[in-house]
Amino acid sequence: MIRRIAAIAAVCGLAALPAGCASPPSHLYTLSQSATAVVRPGETSSKLTVVVGPVSIPAIVDLPQIVVRKGPNQVSLDEFNRWASPLANNISHVVAGNLTAMLGASRVSFFPAADVDYSVAIDVETFESAPGDAATLTATWIVRGMKDGKTETGRTAVREPSPEKGYEALAAAHSRALGHLSQDIADTIRVLDRPVQ
Repeated sequence: MIRRIAAIAAVCGLAALPAGCASPPSHLYTLSQSATAVVRPGETSSKLTVVVGPVSIPAIVDLPQIVVRKGPNQVSLDEFNRWASPLANNISHVVAGNLTAMLGASRVSFFPAADVDYSVAIDVETFESAPGDAATLTATWIVRGMKDGKTETGRTAVREPSPEKGYEALAAAHSRALGHLSQDIADTIRVLDRPVQ
């Protein structure tokens, strides 16, 4: 009888262990289209077609975990705060959504795509996250006219403040930074698309 009670107590004790050792749940974050991504006054919707991609990002942030800048020579991975989808894909989708709104374009698709007016390749050089401080984005990009071969290269460098310490505020700051990048690209497409006089 005593052995049976001891066995039951052991089984109950083992069953309670996982609950006590469970790790905290992961929080997933995503980037979003800029709230300011709208067609400018005086601009009309267009029949432009654009393909976004490829988008390359630094290997140091090409991870599911959010990489946090700790100092000039130190970063850390936050195991419990992660991107909901691969970062390069998320950036492509956000830039495409922004361009659709900013240009009033009829179709913005993702690389690879054929039969478009313009292609946009983006090389993200810096994508730094510092909760409670700022989101920093530096990117070079190339807009190429697929029908006439005209090309324009640009560089966008943005530091968006994120004074709140949470990761949601940090993701919002990165989204605003991508809004600036998208605006630079949209402005360049407009210039390239002007008729020659």
